[in-house]
Amino acid sequence: MSFPYYIARRYLFSKKSHTAINIISGISVCGVAIATAALICILSVFNGFEDMVARLFTAFDPELKIVPTEGKYMAADSRELQQIRGDEHIAVYTEVIEDNALLMINNRQVMATIKGVEDNFTDLVDIEDILYGDGIFQLHVDVLDYGVAGVGILQQLGLSNGFPDPIKVFAPRKGERIDLTDPRDSFTEEELYSPNVCFMVKQGKYDAHYVITSIDFARRLFERKGYLTAVELRLQKGSDLGAVKKSIQQQLGNNYQVLDRYEQQESTFKIMKIEKLISYIFLTFILLIACFNIIGSLTMLMIEKKQDALTLRNLGATHSQISQIFMLEGRMISLMGAIAGILIGLALCLIQQHYGVIRFGSQEGAYIIDSYPVSVHIWDLVLIFFTVIAVGFLSVWYPVKSFTSKFADKD
Repeated sequence: MSFPYYIARRYLFSKKSHTAINIISGISVCGVAIATAALICILSVFNGFEDMVARLFTAFDPELKIVPTEGKYMAADSRELQQIRGDEHIAVYTEVIEDNALLMINNRQVMATIKGVEDNFTDLVDIEDILYGDGIFQLHVDVLDYGVAGVGILQQLGLSNGFPDPIKVFAPRKGERIDLTDPRDSFTEEELYSPNVCFMVKQGKYDAHYVITSIDFARRLFERKGYLTAVELRLQKGSDLGAVKKSIQQQLGNNYQVLDRYEQQESTFKIMKIEKLISYIFLTFILLIACFNIIGSLTMLMIEKKQDALTLRNLGATHSQISQIFMLEGRMISLMGAIAGILIGLALCLIQQHYGVIRFGSQEGAYIIDSYPVSVHIWDLVLIFFTVIAVGFLSVWYPVKSFTSKFADKD
């Protein structure tokens, strides 16, 4: 045990002549602990929301999605895509055409995104988890094309999930100008029937804008035979997503982009990460303010132990050793606060996870979830621990250096 550490530990835990120093030291530990616990709880709630949104998108977004780097459409029979189709790591390969169209029924109309997919779409994503109604998910039967609409679109059109009459779908003809004398001649018109189900992702981006149908219907509507806007992939179980994504990107080259689920929803997750970062910065400032208590307790301790420091100096203690004594005491206060705060924060997160103490409202089912979601990430704990230690160590550096420099000046 080093000499400065031994003295610092004695100073920290021994009784002081002034009770206020003990009280302020205790307040310092509590302040750091509360700020640390707050950091853990707030960041874990952001993680919970991020994980919740990712789970909602899982039922609609594929594991990997291939899109063209430039433009909107790409040839379905391109050599690069045909090579990918036979990759041993790919379990499901689905061609997709996605574009905007006008829906009209019963004198109501709404703009929507038509997503034409292949029949193996049910193997690609967990679409069954978000379906509502008495029917089944199907895209076509004989000459009839079905459209599985988001619940928000049906609400705008004043329909239920089992609308009896077909929805008329209009899309501008390829390469034609709109004839103002008879605009309908400038549009391709098709009809979609109801399979008596709708979907609800609980995200307005999809529920209020998307209609899923067959890719053949989409190709007729948008006059894009032999083309597609994306290829959606599901990997074999146990495949390394990052490694497969990198391999596919290398095979495709620069003309294509391979996107994972987070990149497909980049704007959503980027906003959440920015909010999390801003919360982290603000709470770090609060932590810095809490560390002022450490400065106060150290200052009072150094004033009380001034005579002891002079005695140690006369006995041969160096200027550096005296500085280390008080520096170590401040660091021990920070360390105790950090450990206590992490334990408190983890306990609070565990309670929220199991019991949902903090809720959105008293009415069950009024929101997507009833209580605030919490997800503790190990790297957040590491970041918070080192942040607390760094802020605590830096906060004691100047007052200790200022105090011990007086001894150096007397030499």
